Amino acid sequence: MSDQALLTPFHKNLDLKNRVVMAPMTRSRAANDGNVPTEDLHVPYYTQRASAGLIITEGSQVSKDAVGYINTAGIHSKEQVEGWKNVTKSVHDKGGKIFIQLWHVGRMSHPDFHDGQLPLAPSALNPNAKSYTPEGFKDTVTPKAMTLEDIKQTVTDFKNAAINAVEAGFDGVEIHSSNGYLFHQFFNGTSNHRTDEYGGSIENRTRFFFEVLDTVKQVIPQEKIGVRFNPSLNGMFGITLDEDTIPTFEYLIKKLNDYNLAYVHLSEPFNDVSDVPFAVEHIAKHFRPLYNGTLMINAGFDQDSGNKVIEEGNADLVAFGKPFISNPDLVARFKNNYPIADWDSDTFYTPGKEGYTDYPFYSEEN
Repeated sequence: MSDQALLTPFHKNLDLKNRVVMAPMTRSRAANDGNVPTEDLHVPYYTQRASAGLIITEGSQVSKDAVGYINTAGIHSKEQVEGWKNVTKSVHDKGGKIFIQLWHVGRMSHPDFHDGQLPLAPSALNPNAKSYTPEGFKDTVTPKAMTLEDIKQTVTDFKNAAINAVEAGFDGVEIHSSNGYLFHQFFNGTSNHRTDEYGGSIENRTRFFFEVLDTVKQVIPQEKIGVRFNPSLNGMFGITLDEDTIPTFEYLIKKLNDYNLAYVHLSEPFNDVSDVPFAVEHIAKHFRPLYNGTLMINAGFDQDSGNKVIEEGNADLVAFGKPFISNPDLVARFKNNYPIADWDSDTFYTPGKEGYTDYPFYSEEN
């Protein structure tokens, strides 16, 4: 089975031993005052999975303003950088490669995370969702519409986070511009009602994203930057598709041909969009002809469909989420055609090692 497309090396800006990518997944294990990655949890968790061609970490907030979930490890303090250094060294010692996902949740947050202050967003529009706070799930609130100074500061926050990522030893960064978070809120007409240079036209609604990208590439080479999008997200995280949604992502991805990025990371629809006006059902197939660089795809893939999407030329890399939670040796299981272990969704976000670092390798289990 070693001739599988997923298991072939990849060499284009990235030098990867295989095309199996560990997707970024929030796991809420930084249960300490500084939201620092720890040696007893984060180090073994990522090191166990170092056989992946590339690991992309959980979303890591670029500032205190960016937080929206409990116990998520940041990349804006010295202590966090030191914690991540332990992770990257251990992964590299095992022959792995690791990017950090830079994250700002925008309005998908709650005042409980911000000393009672409102979370930031492009416009003062409540996503009418839930935020998982230290006191449990709470309804989201109407956020504060970002001023031009807020936008400028956030650009700087991403730049500083990228500098910190380099210091922490990461092989690159992924800008999280997906899943209803801050950049996605700027892209979408139902969350962005601005009338200045950051609202209205497609060019304006994507301006903030490109300002961040252009600033980040000043401190880290373009070929070490990935970006992530979820074009057909609908009815989740406060996002509703409209007639401008897909044209917005087509504009973004075509314009990214002018850059020399590590990859563009796309998600297939999270839910059924077959009856949703303006939606695209098959993301990789739709966007592959528009982008000349490395295309990564995720959401719902298994061994067979992952091999197929590469063989058909619709993606170069495939990111796996939940299968990597319960199968730290996922690459070996693909190679040897071993069965894939089930995951326990009840322990996705709970404290401690249970459901995090205690899933066995197939060789240990048998």
